[in-house]
Amino acid sequence: MESLFGSGEELSMVQMGMRAFIMFMVALFLVRLGGIRILGRKSGVDFVIIIMLGSVLARGIVGASPFMSTVFAGAVMIMVNKILAQVSARLPYLGNLVKGKPAVLYKNDQIQWDQMDRLGVSRTDLLTSLRLETHSKHLDEVDIAFMEPNGRISFTLKTKA
Repeated sequence: MESLFGSGEELSMVQMGMRAFIMFMVALFLVRLGGIRILGRKSGVDFVIIIMLGSVLARGIVGASPFMSTVFAGAVMIMVNKILAQVSARLPYLGNLVKGKPAVLYKNDQIQWDQMDRLGVSRTDLLTSLRLETHSKHLDEVDIAFMEPNGRISFTLKTKA
């Protein structure tokens, strides 16, 4: 049976296109509601939210789940993320539990091989980050190096006397 929009397959294509457009706008709104943090410094929690939000909202686009239910589930995830971020900022021990703590990779002129091995970081990885972050090639200029919870390696350089 033909409709104003054409065959059933064409109607389904138009409907999915409209769902995709609306879900894009919903996702943009939810990410903006979640705050810039989701887009910037990504911790494990941020990646989980991004993956889950994409997965849930995709179900609404293809019609695998009711549209409004997927929008509601996405909104709940963003609210939980915001609440966790606010509570973690006030309770550092919870923040460490949720986001992780920095690990020392280099201190006292020594590479901390136990931490490097535990985290799967090679000497090459450490030196690459040193060049990218500090524009230095030499670890002897470094006071301490951390693997941050977001996966980046940060450096504090020795003070020059």
